Amino acid sequence: MEISNVSEIQIERAKFKPILPNILRRRLVFIKPAKGKPTESVANQKKIQEFFRNTYGLPVVTFKKGLNLSIKKKVVKVAILLSGGQAPGGHNVIAGLFDGLKKANKKNTLIGYLGGPTGILKNKYKEISKKVLNKYRNTGGFDYIQTGRTKIESSEQFCSVKNNLEICKIDALVIVGGDDSNTNAAVLAEYLKQESMDKCIVGIPKTIDGDLKNQFVETSFGFDTATKIYSELVGNICRDANSSRKYWHFVRLMGRSASHITLEVGFKTQPNIVLIGEEILAKNMTLSEVVEGIVDVIIKRSRNGKNFGIILVPEGLIEFISEINELIVALNDILVEYADVLLKFCSIEDRKSFICGKLTQKLSNLMVSLPAEIATQFILDRDPHGNVIVSLIETEKLLIKMVQKRLMELKKEGKYSGKFATITHFFGYEGRCGIPSNFDANYTYALGYNAALLILNGFSGYMSYIKNLVQPPKQWECGGVPFTMMLDMEKRDGKEKPVIKKVLVDLNSKSFKEFIKRRDNWANNEMYIFSGPIQYFGPKTVTEMITKTLQYEHNTQKQ
Repeated sequence: MEISNVSEIQIERAKFKPILPNILRRRLVFIKPAKGKPTESVANQKKIQEFFRNTYGLPVVTFKKGLNLSIKKKVVKVAILLSGGQAPGGHNVIAGLFDGLKKANKKNTLIGYLGGPTGILKNKYKEISKKVLNKYRNTGGFDYIQTGRTKIESSEQFCSVKNNLEICKIDALVIVGGDDSNTNAAVLAEYLKQESMDKCIVGIPKTIDGDLKNQFVETSFGFDTATKIYSELVGNICRDANSSRKYWHFVRLMGRSASHITLEVGFKTQPNIVLIGEEILAKNMTLSEVVEGIVDVIIKRSRNGKNFGIILVPEGLIEFISEINELIVALNDILVEYADVLLKFCSIEDRKSFICGKLTQKLSNLMVSLPAEIATQFILDRDPHGNVIVSLIETEKLLIKMVQKRLMELKKEGKYSGKFATITHFFGYEGRCGIPSNFDANYTYALGYNAALLILNGFSGYMSYIKNLVQPPKQWECGGVPFTMMLDMEKRDGKEKPVIKKVLVDLNSKSFKEFIKRRDNWANNEMYIFSGPIQYFGPKTVTEMITKTLQYEHNTQKQ
């Protein structure tokens, strides 16, 4: 019997044909770019303009019907690299870019740099062939050319990029990544212009965290698929909890810098408690206040005989609690200043005692109040720069310990008599490489195809955008938004640098306001939704379903 590493679902997904927006379905000579007015950065316009003298103020580009004969004459060699964490749909970006280039001219070629930015620095690449690419269409992961997190920042690195682009005779480079990767793309586009190199740099918005978006980039690719995967898992847990009725499940979800994933999974599953970091920050809530809010729901449910429930916790929650952030900053300073002294202590407890003596009374009290194992994580786990690795702090376990402590106090006071048994979960990597949903398969293919058009029309310093996403794919709008339009200044490593800022959950948004309306009912009842796995086949009401976030923001969600 022949053994194959291709699953039945992969065989079926290979048959899926992404739907292009109507404007991209035309012959390329009948697609014309329409330029808008000059643009400005979102803030710090003068400083951004000083950094980007050659690429600042570019107009937004929209593709329209119209004669464009110049596009057919060009023969180009294009390179693509995948940067940062994986997101479902990356292979379809490559496929869309490849097909768009070949439709314009069969002599056009595409190469893929291997291992992300490291590939372009070491000039390691492979030519993208139709035969091999066909095996990766509509699949998850970035395994065709892999990815990496190397940052291109130094003058030596930029010089290497320039030289390697010249050696390979590359006309354009497509960078697929999140806010940091696209910031690097913006800087690279400016650098090449300064060096008088006629090469296009185009970005693609990628991150499952959903924190790269604006008026043109309505969502980053991968968010739709990842939240559907997490929602299936959380929905299964909701049903399990409702079946046995004896556990509180604390579920930590990926999304360190923003709570978009947690909010979306909350809409899709309707658990009893959904913590949104941005709200906690806005209210300047202490750790004790967060715990009290959880305890309040637990007690109310217990009085109704419900000693079970589901709590969603965003991965980056700890950074949204001001006093914890203050503690982390103070610890970073102490651990650097007294590094040699701390090495002399034989026990963790002695080390903690010394550190507490160097903290302010307020922060010392906070440190003492933390569960022992969490306090140890704050002290021991450091990154290469000596800072606390916040993502390694198991926030869900911290909350459980503190909730348990508070419930014990209330039990002694006769204010609580229920049971509190817990189970913890962390869903992160499970969502990054799933087979893309129909939405993400269509969206990523269109982003790649659209990037080919930007390149063929000579637009450098742009991010490929596809908007009007609440409509069917045929009605989507396409174009390019200048990187510089998305930039602001931010202090990093003690210096002000231009960055594309992560977009946090907007507490004034329609989606968050909808969440506020609903969460009290979720807390007190079992309104759980069981979405099941991603639906690739079946009625369009299910297979073509977009995220609740997009539905609420664009007023298409039925009340």
